[in-house]
Amino acid sequence: MLQVDPLQGLLPGRSERYEKHLADLAGLYRDAGAFEAALAADGGDPVYWVESSTPETGRGALTIGLSVLQPGRIGDEFAMTRGHLHAQSEFAELYYGIAGEGVMLLESVSGESRALPISAGVVVHVPGGWVHRSVNVGDDKLVTLFAYATEAGQDYGIIERAGGMAQLVVTDGNGGWTTRPNPDHGGYRA
Repeated sequence: MLQVDPLQGLLPGRSERYEKHLADLAGLYRDAGAFEAALAADGGDPVYWVESSTPETGRGALTIGLSVLQPGRIGDEFAMTRGHLHAQSEFAELYYGIAGEGVMLLESVSGESRALPISAGVVVHVPGGWVHRSVNVGDDKLVTLFAYATEAGQDYGIIERAGGMAQLVVTDGNGGWTTRPNPDHGGYRA
């Protein structure tokens, strides 16, 4: 049995934790000047972290975890995770919103795009074959619980190889968010 501490963004009893700091996200945001300014002012705290547990092994096992993304913006883009496609791309993933306000940015390798709001109590199903990333569009931590087949693995390089995701989640100038095309996106390749 796992228990979640949503206020601290912790998964007591976890078997793994990884953190990403701002310096780890070089090249993720389009506004290089805004990124460099944020990096110069950075205090070194993690921008996001993932705590996970794989209570069983073997075919059909699930990895269950907690993803925590701090709020913020770099230029007009909101704070985001690196995102990924499953290494065995046919596997799906489920995200359940625990705290905060965010967007799950989903893109099929064939070019379809979706930006789905996620907040406490909202579930987002990521179908197999879809690249996905979490974006924090609120003022507080975005905390989501996720589950996927352990054997799915992750391909974190697919977004980088494509020049970023096809859509960017940006401020709408009125306190909200919107999406716009990423002119650097060159399509997904394996």
